[in-house]
Amino acid sequence: MKTARFLATELKRLDEAGIRVFIIRGNHDALSKITAELILPDGVKLFRGRAEAVEIARAPGERPVVVHGLSFQKPLAPESLLPSYRPPVEGAVNIGLMHTSLDGAAGHDVYAPCRLADLDAAGFRYWALGHVHQRVVHEGAATVVMAGIPQGRDINEAGAKSVSLVTVRDDGAITVEERMTGIAEFRRVTLDATGITEWTELVAALGRRLGEERALTQTPHLVARVAITGATPLAWRIRRDSDLLKAEADQAATALGRAHVEKLELSIGPAAGAAPIAGDALGELARLVAEDVLPSESFRSTVTGAAAQLRGLLPAELRDLLGADEAASEALLARLAAEGSEEVLARIEADAGSGEGG
Repeated sequence: MKTARFLATELKRLDEAGIRVFIIRGNHDALSKITAELILPDGVKLFRGRAEAVEIARAPGERPVVVHGLSFQKPLAPESLLPSYRPPVEGAVNIGLMHTSLDGAAGHDVYAPCRLADLDAAGFRYWALGHVHQRVVHEGAATVVMAGIPQGRDINEAGAKSVSLVTVRDDGAITVEERMTGIAEFRRVTLDATGITEWTELVAALGRRLGEERALTQTPHLVARVAITGATPLAWRIRRDSDLLKAEADQAATALGRAHVEKLELSIGPAAGAAPIAGDALGELARLVAEDVLPSESFRSTVTGAAAQLRGLLPAELRDLLGADEAASEALLARLAAEGSEEVLARIEADAGSGEGG
C-alpha cells in the first residue's frame, strides 16, 4: 500500500501541473486489490475493461488528438485485444495504449498477442505498449514503442533502463527520445580465469574487470553479477573459498565507488594436466557422484520434489525463479546439483589436504 500511495502522490503532482495521465491495467494490475482501490486525481484517466477513445481538449483550429485504451479485466488474455479497440477518429492524431506481449518474447508468457503488421494497419499514428521489460521501437505506418521499464529490478533486467519521450506534431511527424532514468544498472560481468595460477593474480583480474564494467555503466550505481569461467589450477580453491573471493570482490567494488557485487557464479574446472583430487577414496567418491548419483532417477525425483515444495511456498510472481517450464526447471536443478556437488568435494579435498578431515 505504501508503494500505491507514493504513486497516487506523484500522479497528484502531475495533475496540479496540468499534465494529463492515461493509464491501462495489465495482467499484474488485474490481480492487484490495492491498485483497484486507489483513488486517482481528476486529471488521470484510467481505462476500464471496455475500449474507450478520449479526445484531449485543444485550442480551436488545432488538430484533434484522441487517446485509445483498454485494460485487462482478468490476469490472462490469450487473444488479441486489437479487435476490441474503437476505430481511429478521422482527421485526428490517434494514439493507442495497449498491454501486449506482441508476437511473444523469451521468458514471457503470451498476453494479448498482436503482430506489428496489425498495429501498422489499424490506422493509429502511435502505439504505446507495455508488458515486455525490454525497450523496442518500431517505425512503420505507425510508430510503436515498447517502452520497457524505468529501473531494472534484478539481473534478468540487466542494462540501463529508461522512459521514452514521444513528440507528435500536428502534421503527424513523430520523434522518439530515450531518457535514462535508472538509478542502478545490473550488469553481467565475466572473468575468464584460464591460465591464472595465483590467488593474488585472480583478485587483481577481478578488480580490473569490475573497473572496466563500472566505466561502461550509464547509471549512478553498478550492480554486478560476476561469472568466473575457464580452466585454472585454482578451481578447487575458488569453489572452497568462494566466500573469501566474494569479500575481495566487494572490497574492489567499494574502492571503485557506487559499485556492488550481487553474486559470484562459478563455471570453472581444473586446468589440463592438473593433479586429480587428493586421495583414492575421495577420487572414487567424486566418480560415484558424477556417474551414479547425479544421473539417477531417485536423486532427480528427490530434487524435483524438493523444488516443487519450495515453489509452492513462493509468491506467484517469484515461482519462475525455479524455471518457467518443466524443461527449464530440470536444467536449472541439474546445474545446481552439479555445482553443489563440486563445492562439497572441494571442501572435502581441502580438509583432506590439510589433515583436518576426520
